[in-house]
Amino acid sequence: MSAPTGRRRAIAKALTALLPLAPYADMEKIRADAGAVHMKSLPPSIAVWLATIAHIRHVHTDYEKLLAEGYDRDSARFFVMEQTNIVLTRWRATRLLEDDGEE
Repeated sequence: MSAPTGRRRAIAKALTALLPLAPYADMEKIRADAGAVHMKSLPPSIAVWLATIAHIRHVHTDYEKLLAEGYDRDSARFFVMEQTNIVLTRWRATRLLEDDGEE
């Protein structure tokens, strides 16, 4: 992570607040992703949230499998939303994904 020390601290604080029970290996990957150069313009809490969702989606759900089967990104994301929320709940996350689709 090449983020300045203050940003690293803010990311660590946001990560601990969001995911109090996440496994260490997952937290380290999320921490690194949240500190990536393309995330530097975002507030730490937003960077941590986006890195968390991307990490869970790619590592702990069937997202990659759905993409390989030909689903587009939005459809694959829709179909793994419940799996993502299950992981977030297991990690005692303070926030869950919400379905923003119109009914």
